[in-house]
Amino acid sequence: MRLRALDDLGDVAGKTVFLRADLNVPLEDGKVADDARIRATLPTIEEVLERGAHLVIASHLGRPKGKVKEELRMRPVRARLEELLDREVHAIRFPGQASAENVVTDLGELDEGPSAPPVIALLENLRFDAREEANDTSFAGELAGFADAYVDDAFGAAHRAHASVSALPELMIASGRPAVAGRLLQKEVEVLSTLLEHPEKPYVAVLGGAKISDKLATISALSERADALLIGGAMAFTLIAAGGGQIGDSLVEPDRFEDVRRARKQAEERGVLIQLPEDIVAASGVSVDAERSTVPADSIPKGRKGLDIGPRTVEEFARTIADAHTILWNGPMGVFELEPFSAGTRGVAMAIAGAKAFSIVGGGDSLLAVKRLGLEDSFDHLSTGGGASLEFLEGKTLPGIEVLEER
Repeated sequence: MRLRALDDLGDVAGKTVFLRADLNVPLEDGKVADDARIRATLPTIEEVLERGAHLVIASHLGRPKGKVKEELRMRPVRARLEELLDREVHAIRFPGQASAENVVTDLGELDEGPSAPPVIALLENLRFDAREEANDTSFAGELAGFADAYVDDAFGAAHRAHASVSALPELMIASGRPAVAGRLLQKEVEVLSTLLEHPEKPYVAVLGGAKISDKLATISALSERADALLIGGAMAFTLIAAGGGQIGDSLVEPDRFEDVRRARKQAEERGVLIQLPEDIVAASGVSVDAERSTVPADSIPKGRKGLDIGPRTVEEFARTIADAHTILWNGPMGVFELEPFSAGTRGVAMAIAGAKAFSIVGGGDSLLAVKRLGLEDSFDHLSTGGGASLEFLEGKTLPGIEVLEER
């Protein structure tokens, strides 16, 4: 797969480039709590500016569901972007507060002539307008009305058929204007494609998180390519219970028992090793003060719930990880946010970081764990797309990528 990228953008000096970025960052007390996604798109922003183009950046933030919500305005994001770029980023009253004509006017007023430096502007939250998530062509047309070129650097939104991700680049291409991938999106596709096409063996996938239903399709797809699947987190309890194990009050999805039995059988028929937890840190509640103990994973007493994988499991997972040449990690091994239940995630993260393998980490919780452990530089690739990464690895067609493929 090859995407049209910035190298195919052409001469954009003095023109306006619409950049769809993924600036959907966590906020705390009106400020950006984690700017990793903003930093990830800086190379694309800086390259476009170096080419002399004006830049209109657009992103969603949270889930306002088509309504203006004060707590989800882009103001904190703009402030952090200004700090990182060390230059002014103008705010544009759009969508929901102005028409496309107003946007053109606003940007024109900021343009002080050919000798002035390029203008940077940030649109208001795209999802304040319900037409964004509806992939509405009229909304895409309004956005296309003030752009000379389109760049998508929002891999985290590439699996969404939304107006700024799908309909807009289609309109741009139809009108003869370039639509290309930014450096972040380009890199994500290149790296993850290696896992689909030619991962170096042995290929080990480490999966965690809360619900098995969220990753059944991923397990099925990985069983066609991976050599081993190491499954931890609460999602493991559905597999354990489906096999007859006693899981106490742990999170479980009984309606998925047949699905997980089928997925497990499918993997085993293909010779894929399935490793489930051998021991579990079980507690009476999700709190630092809860009474807890380490018990066999299939013998958790009633009144206790599994909140982390145990030391024996970490050891066994680490053995498999040590032999890998390619590793994918998506999802924590337990409630890592609380120190009593963080050892499993920490142990697995350390094992992957120390392995002589090409390693990829994806998923918001996994990335947060990596950051808290100070291991950001210990992995070969930190994927910015949680759901997008998984759908890509499942072999699904992602709207935001399909439209940018070379034809």
